Amino acid sequence: MIDLPVSEAHLRTTLTAYLDEHPEEKPGLAPVLDLLDSGTDLTLRSEFRGHATAGAILSGPDGRILHVRHLALDKWLLPGGHLESTDNALLDAALRELTEETGIPADAVTTVDHRPVHIDVHPIPANDAKGEPDHQHIDFRFLFRTTADVGRLQTEEMTGAAWRDAGAIGDPTLRQRVAQALR
Repeated sequence: MIDLPVSEAHLRTTLTAYLDEHPEEKPGLAPVLDLLDSGTDLTLRSEFRGHATAGAILSGPDGRILHVRHLALDKWLLPGGHLESTDNALLDAALRELTEETGIPADAVTTVDHRPVHIDVHPIPANDAKGEPDHQHIDFRFLFRTTADVGRLQTEEMTGAAWRDAGAIGDPTLRQRVAQALR
């Protein structure tokens, strides 16, 4: 079998299955479907109307969730980032980003569900240093568990890492779904 990068078909299939499970989110994610229907390639980082990213929610043995301090945004966030041409699936991208950013080896991480626990669209401010205008991230978020601790941080992007109570997750829908999944 030939490994192919994340495709528009994979994005659509993942999004459609997610909306089948969470139909109440259809109004908020309708613009993403509209972009897909228009033929927009959401796998391209240069698509500033919106492009796909992959996020990781990592639960430690005590149920706390790993947060990383993002250098460019100067905020505590969940690990994650842009798709790469080597990613075969959104889940793979989330795990790759998690390991790159935190130094936690992939073999020390267990996937809780192969489906995203949450899909979020959020604004990203312009970054003049990268020549990027304001744009949207369509973040496919996956839930993982580990018994490992943080390793070497990706210091080009992260300035710190901390295990925080699940209540520290800013998005109430994501917070509720993580709590349910970890029960």
